[in-house]
Formats: sequence, C-alpha cells, structure tokens
Amino acid sequence: MKFTIQRDQFVQSVQHVSKAISSRTTIPVLTGIKIEASYDGVTLTGSDSDISIESFIPKEIDDQELVTIEQEGSIVLNAKFFAEIVKKLPEDTLEIMVTDQFLTRLTSGDSVFNLNGLDPAEYPRLPEIEEDNVFKMPKDLLKSLIRQTAFAVSTAETRPILTGIHWAIDDGILTCTATDSHRLAMRHAKVETNSEELAFSNVVIPGKSLSELSKIIDDTDELIDIIVTDNQILFKSTNLLFFSRLLDGNYPATKNMIPNHSKTSVKLESKYLLAAIERGLLLSREGKNNVVNVKTIENKELEITSVTPEVGKVTEKVHTLDYSGEELRISFNGKNLIDALKVIESTEITIDFTGAMSPFVMKPADRDHMLHLFSPVRTY
Repeated sequence: MKFTIQRDQFVQSVQHVSKAISSRTTIPVLTGIKIEASYDGVTLTGSDSDISIESFIPKEIDDQELVTIEQEGSIVLNAKFFAEIVKKLPEDTLEIMVTDQFLTRLTSGDSVFNLNGLDPAEYPRLPEIEEDNVFKMPKDLLKSLIRQTAFAVSTAETRPILTGIHWAIDDGILTCTATDSHRLAMRHAKVETNSEELAFSNVVIPGKSLSELSKIIDDTDELIDIIVTDNQILFKSTNLLFFSRLLDGNYPATKNMIPNHSKTSVKLESKYLLAAIERGLLLSREGKNNVVNVKTIENKELEITSVTPEVGKVTEKVHTLDYSGEELRISFNGKNLIDALKVIESTEITIDFTGAMSPFVMKPADRDHMLHLFSPVRTY
C-alpha cells in the first residue's frame, strides 16, 4: 500500500474514528485504526464492542485532489501513537507506505516514522445492515436531541438499561427519553421516514454512543440517515458511518410516570430560576448535599433555601410570572434542575407540582416538544 494524502483531512478522519477505540480492549487489533486505500479514496475504521466508526476520504472533492493512490492495500496501526503523530507532522501532506511484515513508513517533509503495523485480515468486518427501517433528520436537530436527553442517563451499571436513551417512533414523531430513576428528560421531534408505517417502541441506544456521535457530526441542516435493526443502529451521512450496538432489555414504561394533573402551577423566567438555584447550591459541598427547599411566600413569590449545617444557609426569592393552585412546600435535588434548565432553550418555563412527595414536571412555556420530570427529596 502506498498513498499521499492531505494532512488536515486525514487528521480529522483519524480523530473521528479514534472515538470508537477503547484502551481497555483485550483484542490487540482493536487498539488500532484500520486504514484501507483503494483507487476511490482512503477508508479509516475504528471499533470497540459498542461502537464502530468508518470515515471515508474520497480521491477528490469539488475538483480538489485529496488523495493520490499509488498502490492499493490496507494496514492496522496503533491508534494512540498514530493519532498523535499525524497531528504533529510538519507538512500539509503525508505519504504512507506499507512494506514487508506490515512495517509502515509515514513521511511528511523531513519527518519519517517507521511503525509496526498489524495484519488487517484480523480486523473484524463491520456489520452489514439491511436498510429497511430508515428515517432521516437534520444533523443539528440530532445534536439537540442528544444534548437535551443524554445528561439524564444513569451512570450506575446496576441497571444497564438506564445507561441508554430510549427511542420510539410513532406516526412520524420520534420520542427520546432518558432517566436515572430520579429525573427524566423527554424530547419529541418530527422526522422523515421512508414508510408511513415505520414504527418502533423499544430501541435503547447507549448514552455514551450518542455522546460520541454528537462530537463528530456537523451542526448543519444536512440530513443524516438512521437505520435501526434488532441489535444495531447505524447513523449514515456523507463519507461517515457510525454503528452502535443497542442495549438489551425492556426500558421502563416512562409515560406512566408523568402526572396528568397538578395541584400547583407556576410560570417563571428560566434564567432567573437557574441563577437562583446555582447561587443556592454555592454553599453545598459537591456531591454531598444538592438539596434545595422551595416554598411559596406572599406576592406569588417563591422562596428558595439551601442549608449546609457546617457552612451556612442561603435564601433566594424568585418572582413568578404566573401562579395558580395551592401553597407549595417541596425539596429536590437542585443540580438535576440546573442540568435541565441549561438545555431547555426557552426564556419562560412552567412547573407543575402534584404534592410535596410526588414527582413534578417542568416544560418550556411556549412549546410542548419537551418535558423534564423530577422526584422530590424527603428532608424530614
């Protein structure tokens, strides 16, 4: 194998596929990036047991030549060293040549690296997916869906299914749900389907997979194809394939958790509530005590307090834009509310409370495409 390639384009592809490579793998060939040169261009692949990423660099784009192929072939090179080397090479182009015994030479200007490669025949083949269940959405919408739900997944391996984000499609509407059993984030979005009958109800994608995907797709309105099978999901865009395994098991029936009535309803400006809770938690020690207490006072105001016995107490007053229902007294994890307020993208929010020890719902005041559910905390 021998080819010359534009370094910037190559570095970007190397960084993309590196996100799928785990240093903890027990399979030596999976510590490497597979590089395959054909007369169409160069394909890079990275994989672990959960994620596989394939990035293709075509021979030319818009009449600009990116790759010159002198000899087709393939090699697997250690991802950790290779990624660092290509990033720091001195020239705009680099040449890669594989000789006997998988010895690989990288040349850029006056820099020459000789690397020991691995046999590409040992590299596992990417899954072949039947493209029956396909739907599309803009990349920027997909990034938003991930950002607005992934923060709420569980990090505890005791219930592996909760480390994923549940996706369901019905009537062209995709619903994404994440919960760690103390909070829940739900987001709806309209998507383009290849069939009006396309529907599924129990697709659970690891939160880690979606977070890595979000890092490598552009924030544009270009459409991305999404293909779902029984145990895999494929995200397919121009010159990029991103495979993820799906989690086994049944996701909890989260729709049953969401109350359909309220005893107290308040409307607030989200930035003021966010700032008040952030100040309320300034005295709490990280990870020890994030409890915030809220009660109604006169003039339809909310009083937010947080107490850390060995440090002190903070009290905040927040004006409501609208208030209806019973007087309120409730305690909850303030950090969970902060996480949700940071992704809600609405200047005004409504919160519906159903009692001091019942879950409560927060939504944007102007749209119904998203909701957040929180469990209260018992403080007595």
